[in-house]
Amino acid sequence: MRWENLSPESEHSRADAALFGADAVTTRTFDTPEFRGITFHEIRARSIVNRVPGASRMPFEWTVNPYRGCTHACVYCFARKTHSYLDLDTGLGFDSQIVVKVNAPELLRRRLSSRSWQGEHIAMGTNVDCYQRAEGRYRLMPGILAALRDHANPFSILTKGTLILRDLELIEQAAQVTDVGISVSVGFTDEELWRTVEPGTPAPERRLDVVRALAGRGIGCGVLMAPVLPFLSDRPEQLRETVRAIAAAGATSVTPLVLHLRPGAREWFMSWLAGHRPHLVDRYRRLYAEGAYAPKWYQRRVTRQVHELAQEYGIGPARAGMPRRIRTPDRPTPPPVTEPTQLTLL
Repeated sequence: MRWENLSPESEHSRADAALFGADAVTTRTFDTPEFRGITFHEIRARSIVNRVPGASRMPFEWTVNPYRGCTHACVYCFARKTHSYLDLDTGLGFDSQIVVKVNAPELLRRRLSSRSWQGEHIAMGTNVDCYQRAEGRYRLMPGILAALRDHANPFSILTKGTLILRDLELIEQAAQVTDVGISVSVGFTDEELWRTVEPGTPAPERRLDVVRALAGRGIGCGVLMAPVLPFLSDRPEQLRETVRAIAAAGATSVTPLVLHLRPGAREWFMSWLAGHRPHLVDRYRRLYAEGAYAPKWYQRRVTRQVHELAQEYGIGPARAGMPRRIRTPDRPTPPPVTEPTQLTLL
């Protein structure tokens, strides 16, 4: 995808984004510390509900992504490749060139109202985080949640962002009329590692505060323990500390997922590894020699260790991918959906 005449330096420039499915692009920068060095491309998209490809391992068919690119700047993020479709850089560009679908709430409400829509589950946070830093300014999620609530449409949210706490009242309202799942991503609790591989995210302890806050409101919240980073966060004592902290926060479940390295993410992560942990480069090349995923024996070992620790600390493993649903007095939790053991979530 090519954005002709797009000038990142311009405060209010417009560009032809017909190939992207938008009427226009407004490029905007903000001179505030939290957004310094970040360019926002505000678009009016033509659609917002996306069908997951049939070959995908995802346990759901539909997603909503109000943003493309992510200021979390996780060096391993599998979604980096999507920026190349816009002729944007998958490295620093993915972290600092953020596409904002400013009409996302109205598009969603229109889709949910259409006769062709059958009320299928919608997953959010499966590509980039819908509660990344930009959401604090653009406030797209309240309108999205209100639309889902008003149509009693089931949904789930996966996030590393603490901003979800702003919308707790809307989430609770939605849970009274439909099935809602919330999951927080915490792959490890090592703060030194966090600062280098997830520099734009809230600290792991702050994310666990979200779990605590949700539990305090009677909202069940699972933790996606992802990614487990080979040779960086997979030592037995590291896994134990992470599971212990997750259990102490009141999580209803913990689901471990080992790092996977798709094209786009692989190059960026390996570049980071060469600069920060050069002694591990050859080990990673061997471990991921067969493709994007670590060998099944390694994945099974990590999964077994985490599940044993979860049992020890009194929390049960969950099926990967679909966050555990909120329990409400009016709506008992339905049986779990059969889901794959390997999932590629952010």
